[in-house]
Amino acid sequence: MNRKTMAPLVKLIIFAAVTLVLTGLLAQTLGSLSTGGVSYRARFTDVTGLLPGDDVRIAGVRVGQVRDIRVVEDTVAEVTFTVEADVPLATSVRAKIRYRNLVGQRYVALTEGPGDGRPLPRGGLIPLARTTPALDLTVLFNGFRPLFTALSPNEVNKLAYEIIQVLQGESGTVASLLQRTASLTNTLADRDAVIGRVITNLNSVLGTLANRDRNLDQTISQLQQFVSGLAADRAAIGDALTNLGDLTGATAGLLRDVRPALAADVRALHELAGTLNRNSTVIDATLGRLPERYEALTRTASYGSWLNYYLCDFDGRVVAGGQELNAATFSSSAARCSAGGAR
Repeated sequence: MNRKTMAPLVKLIIFAAVTLVLTGLLAQTLGSLSTGGVSYRARFTDVTGLLPGDDVRIAGVRVGQVRDIRVVEDTVAEVTFTVEADVPLATSVRAKIRYRNLVGQRYVALTEGPGDGRPLPRGGLIPLARTTPALDLTVLFNGFRPLFTALSPNEVNKLAYEIIQVLQGESGTVASLLQRTASLTNTLADRDAVIGRVITNLNSVLGTLANRDRNLDQTISQLQQFVSGLAADRAAIGDALTNLGDLTGATAGLLRDVRPALAADVRALHELAGTLNRNSTVIDATLGRLPERYEALTRTASYGSWLNYYLCDFDGRVVAGGQELNAATFSSSAARCSAGGAR
């Protein structure tokens, strides 16, 4: 191999070595590769967004990675992670899931808490009492919903953008965010009179209820007793409703059966009323003479035996509209009513 060939080969080897080293560093950074470490466990109420391979950090420095995530005790997530062997953990360690970026990547942050500083054994568990789930951006922005409703659409967009910038670490926008909040506070201050009247009226209502709490309590107690009584007598009430239904059915059947006869009686009564109305003059004259006739008949019967009468036979019929409605016949078998003796 001559000198001309050796120089390019050396350059190629150096280039390949540098490329491999840089590729390894890039893979270590992007792929969160790890050569091993001590395994631990931590339990969280929520690990949404956390994936195997995500970082484990202490004070912002990567010291391990997440190995596995599984569900235990039905509603608890258990995260298995590794930490470099030269980074000891104590039993007082605390674990928190934080946002790595706004894309949604997360990592596990470890911090030391108060305690006796005893080392955490391999495979040791960090309980729920010393873990904190990640911040839910949806809940965060839902918390700003009352603020958004009081602002115009343009102000909402600006405020949301500034909140995101603050979360990204751009602290210079905090002043603008505070200005937006102050603007909302001033708006609320301008309406303090209305808010004060609402609170005053609410206090009046609550005061009235407080003054009449005994009556309200008695009303509720009596209502509870009434409902309890209805519940206790529900069987009797059900039977009564059933019997009332039977009675209604029987009444409807009775009316259906007597309706033809009742209709005929009403029509006959109408014809009788018409007949009496047409003969009202005769009836008035008869009724006018009737007292004198009864008086003369009474005098005749009172002063002697000149007038004796008895009833041997009677035959009467009631006719309406050319139809016989009723008939009554009477006949006596007394000797005085025999042939030739009736008077």
